[in-house]
Amino acid sequence: MAHDAEKLRSIITLDSELNKIQDVDILLERILTEARRVANADAGSIYVVDGDELVINYAQNDTKQEELPEGQKLIYRVFRVPLSSATVSGYAATKGQPVNISDVYEIPPTAPYGFDPSYDTLSGYRSQSMLAIPLKTNTGEILGVIQIINKMDDSGAVIAFDHDDELMVMHFASNATVALQRAQMTRAILLRMIRMAELRDPKETGPHVNRVAGYSVELYEAWASRHHISRGEIERTRDNLRMAAMLHDVGKVAISDVILKKPGRFNPAEYETMKTHTWQGARLFVHKQSELDDLAEIVALTQHENWDGSGYPGYVDIATGLPARTDEDGNPVGKRGEEIPIFGRIVAIADVYDALLSKRVYKDAWQEEDVLAELRRLAGSKFDPELIELFFEILPSIQTITAKYERRDDE
Repeated sequence: MAHDAEKLRSIITLDSELNKIQDVDILLERILTEARRVANADAGSIYVVDGDELVINYAQNDTKQEELPEGQKLIYRVFRVPLSSATVSGYAATKGQPVNISDVYEIPPTAPYGFDPSYDTLSGYRSQSMLAIPLKTNTGEILGVIQIINKMDDSGAVIAFDHDDELMVMHFASNATVALQRAQMTRAILLRMIRMAELRDPKETGPHVNRVAGYSVELYEAWASRHHISRGEIERTRDNLRMAAMLHDVGKVAISDVILKKPGRFNPAEYETMKTHTWQGARLFVHKQSELDDLAEIVALTQHENWDGSGYPGYVDIATGLPARTDEDGNPVGKRGEEIPIFGRIVAIADVYDALLSKRVYKDAWQEEDVLAELRRLAGSKFDPELIELFFEILPSIQTITAKYERRDDE
């Protein structure tokens, strides 16, 4: 009883922590982590309703994670399933009620749902006990499903989830849903800002900015872990960096359509005008209200700086765009090396990687092996060499994000 009371106190404490997370993806990952912790589940997935489908957003598995070398992340398959009562997660979503199964391989044929063992076969893992809880709003709308797998006892044996597990995870899910609604609203506002930029520049699509943001968070986490940044700081920064990275090119709203929508490469004068989108974007975040404003300003201003100092805009006054430090010809001095904030260095790699993989009016999409070769070639000149090294270490995670936010036909 004391143990259950401690779990309940932990859930109540979590409520305030979840409400501090602003980004949907970061929040979903945290919700899954904490739901598993509350019920001592070895593995799990979190699904989000998208039209008539359930989309897996995150999967976690402690047993499979322990098989990986230290520092590597578990790679999960991104997939969609019909929003149908035929599956365990689909049944929880369509009926709006929990499903608790002691052994998924013993589901009777008369049950309204079934279990597909192909995922176990693919991963080399055996699911047994399973608890699926809908993420349901106070108006009855289903936002998604938390599905946790294989409750572990103190000896490490798999046991069934009990009624108390159901109650605690349902209580947690109810509170998490409020945070999820707020985060989804924040994401919608950001995407509206992105769509404004997309109206001006067709390259700035929702999938593109989501991919750049996802790559940036993965790369930051790898860098922060190597540099022994505290877990608390990593969590706070991931949340803000993901949103700031989505807004990396928002300054393009200040650039003329004649330039933005030109079906070809810019001439020198046009290129100089285009370069102003960096400080124009940074200027939007001058009146600071949060850490997000700080990061968004940094990313917008410095994502086009080069490691060797050849990038832009260099040292400028973002209020006027005038040089704040000049060379002998009166041009702004470019920032170089670690003068460039880490967040600008990270987003630079993420943006170029995605841009090269994407079709443009002036080029076809590159093959991935050619893009990777180009990143290696530019390490030490355009890009921070340490970050390029880390990028290749986490490439499977990067590729998972690419699959999650598929390119549109016009990308």
